[in-house]
Amino acid sequence: MWIVLFFQYYVLATLALFMLSVLGLSKPGFIARSMAVYMSGMIASAAGFFAAIVMRMVGQNHSAQWFGGRVMKHICSTLLGLSFEVVDPKNHLGTVRPAVFVGNHQTELDVLMLGCMFPTHCSITAKSSLKKVPILGWFMALSGAIFINRTNSQGARGAVSAAGQEMKRRNQSVYMFPEGTRSYSKEPMLLPFKKGAFHLAVETGVPIVPCVVANYSHVLYAKDWVFNAGRIPVKVLDPIPTKGLTADDVSALCEKVRKLMYEELIVLTSEAQGKKFEMPPMES
Repeated sequence: MWIVLFFQYYVLATLALFMLSVLGLSKPGFIARSMAVYMSGMIASAAGFFAAIVMRMVGQNHSAQWFGGRVMKHICSTLLGLSFEVVDPKNHLGTVRPAVFVGNHQTELDVLMLGCMFPTHCSITAKSSLKKVPILGWFMALSGAIFINRTNSQGARGAVSAAGQEMKRRNQSVYMFPEGTRSYSKEPMLLPFKKGAFHLAVETGVPIVPCVVANYSHVLYAKDWVFNAGRIPVKVLDPIPTKGLTADDVSALCEKVRKLMYEELIVLTSEAQGKKFEMPPMES
């Protein structure tokens, strides 16, 4: 009963804030959209949780993350006019498997980005603390997410190794954010990459598939209370093979992928925001 009451009051509060935003007040609009996206994520997680229970019985729990993501995609697109448009002309998302997909990490809204582009037969990695979050954590655990303990490097290496074994066994891909944290940047930029994703790809001999999301500070920028409707492009680049590479090649591979993604990020953001961005040297 209390869940129904909470949901009713939550929806009423969100609608009231939306109405205030019509008066030109930016903060109520920002809060309203944030609340709506958060609730859509909880609904999607709940849907994915129940889907994972059913799919697990038939050995298809790897598709639960795809299902939950698509639920969130349709809610946000329909109610908020907010979506990520995937540019994948060669259908790498649907044909390259197993693979290590890597993407740039900007804000919490990247959860919606994953919902819009996440392929089936793919799992995400997440910090181990998320396992304890009600509904979301349960859904992620049931659907086969790979949890990594960032405070324990030995545990993280074990999780990466286990991910490689699982990828081979299930012919399954994994999606990782090599920056390791969100950038929250107003300009197109990439933080230095951590090497876990590249060690995983080299260890398993699967390709790296870079996925570049245009900087979307014109849609969401919390420091200025900006949160607008919009369609943000995500471009899937060509796979980069890793067969024949060794651990000694990981650093060069990491920098190669980062450079490719950075160049595409500048171009994609310029197109998305309708203004030209220069390409300053990358932060190392």
